[in-house]
Amino acid sequence: VLCRYQHIWNIDLRFRPAFLGGIMKATGNRPPAMLPKRAEYLLKDVKRMAKYYQVPVQISASDFQRIIAASTLGAMRFLTAIDMTQPQYLEPLSREFWMRFWSQHEDVSEPENILAVARQAGLSSELAQKLLKMISSPEVKNRLKETTEEALKYGAFGMPAVVAHFNEEHHLFFGSDRLELLGNVIGEKWLGPVPSVPSPKM
Repeated sequence: VLCRYQHIWNIDLRFRPAFLGGIMKATGNRPPAMLPKRAEYLLKDVKRMAKYYQVPVQISASDFQRIIAASTLGAMRFLTAIDMTQPQYLEPLSREFWMRFWSQHEDVSEPENILAVARQAGLSSELAQKLLKMISSPEVKNRLKETTEEALKYGAFGMPAVVAHFNEEHHLFFGSDRLELLGNVIGEKWLGPVPSVPSPKM
């Protein structure tokens, strides 16, 4: 949804790959689906939110175990490598990883799936293979560790986490349902989940 607003609000939207497992461990947080009643609620709420925000997230009770057990470390390292070398691909790559994990229920840790994501996002096979080799390098591992520590410094305890830098202050927003509050803090108007781009003034 923030991608839809990046040309409507006066914002410079930047994606920052971070390792969710590291954030959860450092803060003592637990996946919400580990609480049976909350998992039952989430199942209904995610469906409502998917409809409202018009995003193709699909989840069933059997998916919770898959989500909890899934590793996204390889995907985050791949995104980190692209951020370090070809940042213009960071948004389409992030979107494609999201689609495969939340909508198509694929294992995004498998090398062949990572390469398929890269092809879908427009990367050449040569570049994708080069980036795949980079994910085990100290440089990529250290950069991901740095961005994860930076998220913790801003107060993140889970994902999604949005940090707005405004008027020389930073404001942390957790969750996908805080965009109206984000707009209010930065002085922008919430126009709903699917805003229309204003017509140019004549």
